[in-house]
Amino acid sequence: MYTIGLDSGSTTTKGVLFSNEEMIDKYLIPTAGNPKGAMSDVVDYFKRSAGLNDLKLVTTGYGRKLLPADLVVTEITCHGKGADYLSPGVKQVIDIGGQDCKTIQLNGKGNVVEFSMNDRCAAGTGRFVEVMMRTLGEDISDLDQFVQDAKPVTINSMCTVFAESEVISLISKGEAREDIALGVLHSIAQRISSQYSKLRPVRDEEVLFTGGLSKSVIFGKVLEQYVSAPVKRDNLSQYAGAIGAAQIGLKKLR
Repeated sequence: MYTIGLDSGSTTTKGVLFSNEEMIDKYLIPTAGNPKGAMSDVVDYFKRSAGLNDLKLVTTGYGRKLLPADLVVTEITCHGKGADYLSPGVKQVIDIGGQDCKTIQLNGKGNVVEFSMNDRCAAGTGRFVEVMMRTLGEDISDLDQFVQDAKPVTINSMCTVFAESEVISLISKGEAREDIALGVLHSIAQRISSQYSKLRPVRDEEVLFTGGLSKSVIFGKVLEQYVSAPVKRDNLSQYAGAIGAAQIGLKKLR
């Protein structure tokens, strides 16, 4: 059985293709304000690459109901299953996407015990980092290289609008841009740790870091300082939701 797990995010649309239990392909494109179109493009890509038309489709994420699918699953459930696939037995997950931040507690088998989600404020999301980096004249894709040797400057504002003004003020005072950028990462990590602590996490127990911002090695290290636990990343962390969707489909659609 061939199964597509499709995660429709606000910033990117991610898909994975499984042949039974084996993941054989993955694909990611910008959502670009057209979630339905992006989802269709990902499905078409897999149909072409696999040379197949008979594919089971499981959707999740913001646009999960926009495309006809064999199964539609909530993103929290999918992220739990995806996290367990990437790190079997993991019980604590932090997912930072373009527009939200999810902290999830699992039972060690990929099932969600409790979760907290911030989707009302850009602070603590990939969007916040993107705006701050743009204000500093840099691209978010260069984040790790940019802050590699930096020393963090304190950022007091958590609101995106006020933080942007604060960054501009710090630049005018002569603070190094890379120090400001690292300060932004520390401010986000502090906010996320507050959200994470509400789940009564187990100290020193591994946390799996997923979502687009998990591509940043340095942010993962900053996050460790605030959650008092080892933070694990995976090369497929950004695909956690899509992988979870496919895993659920493999069990329910046989």
